[in-house]
Amino acid sequence: MAGGTGPSGGRPFVVLEGVEGAGKTTQARLLARWLEEEEIPFTLAREPGGTEVGEAIRGIVLDRDGLSMPSETELFLILAARAAFVRQVVRPALSRGEVVVADRFDFSTFAYQGYGRGLDLGQVRAANAVATGGLKPDLYVVLDLPVPDGMARKGSGSGPDRIEQEGEPFLERVADGYRALSAEEGCARTVQARGSLEEVQGRIRRLLRREFPETFPSPRV
Repeated sequence: MAGGTGPSGGRPFVVLEGVEGAGKTTQARLLARWLEEEEIPFTLAREPGGTEVGEAIRGIVLDRDGLSMPSETELFLILAARAAFVRQVVRPALSRGEVVVADRFDFSTFAYQGYGRGLDLGQVRAANAVATGGLKPDLYVVLDLPVPDGMARKGSGSGPDRIEQEGEPFLERVADGYRALSAEEGCARTVQARGSLEEVQGRIRRLLRREFPETFPSPRV
């Protein structure tokens, strides 16, 4: 990340990650609003999703209550969506010189299907590399929030999706996965997700200014 841009010299690919209820989707939208105000070209997308086939797969993986599937099936569905996401959304946007802000990417797969489901992490990583074609984000912003706090937030909104219904022990394994992944990945940064939306957004913006000073503006005075 030296020089304030992505490794190719273009604008960065930034991913927001974290446990259920950490605020990824809301913070990604606030970040997109900021980029729009600052007239920085960007693409905002979510995973799984972002493409026609990805949204169809999202409906199967998350929204089909009571649908039973092996963990390996879940993994390969998510990776199928990712293959389209990378090729149809991320790479074209980066080629156009846009910042890409993604609500989840491969850290979610490592945390949920690897640590949460108990699939072999080495095999998960190898399969993911095929889906991504080797593309990695320039920065993972991991929103850190205790699982009970996240569940309380989700409980005040819409009903739980298929994966959220796995319960607190599963989500604690996912949270452990995020902590381990953040510690070992050089381009991951943890951001405290407690506080108001504005406070958390401020932390994210300060992080982006520090990591990519050539792309993200300093505060106006």
